[in-house]
Amino acid sequence: MTATAPVPPAGSRDLPHPEREEIRLEYVLHALSEPLRLRIVRELVAEGDELSCSHFDLPVTKSTTTHHFRVLREAGVVRQVYRGTAKMNGLRRDDLDHLFPGLLDTLLDAAARQAARLTEG
Repeated sequence: MTATAPVPPAGSRDLPHPEREEIRLEYVLHALSEPLRLRIVRELVAEGDELSCSHFDLPVTKSTTTHHFRVLREAGVVRQVYRGTAKMNGLRRDDLDHLFPGLLDTLLDAAARQAARLTEG
């Protein structure tokens, strides 16, 4: 997948994000098909606010965590912005709901049902 958003100037702390019209279903589905990335999105929904990368306690290295957030950002699932020294992550729910009505809610509901089913056994 190639990010189509303009690349920020060298030294800029702005991160490239696809515009709403550039978000593609196959990139969103790919991003959410990985369990840790889906977990990140579920936690963003549960908190209902921006969260820093350090908020997430993922069982992977920092570089792998960075990779997962980059995939989510480049797919248009999250928006990342710097607030001081923290990189904050917010779900792009408005964009996703506009482009793919009901998709995010359906996927999150299915993920919650699966998690409940897997913890029962």
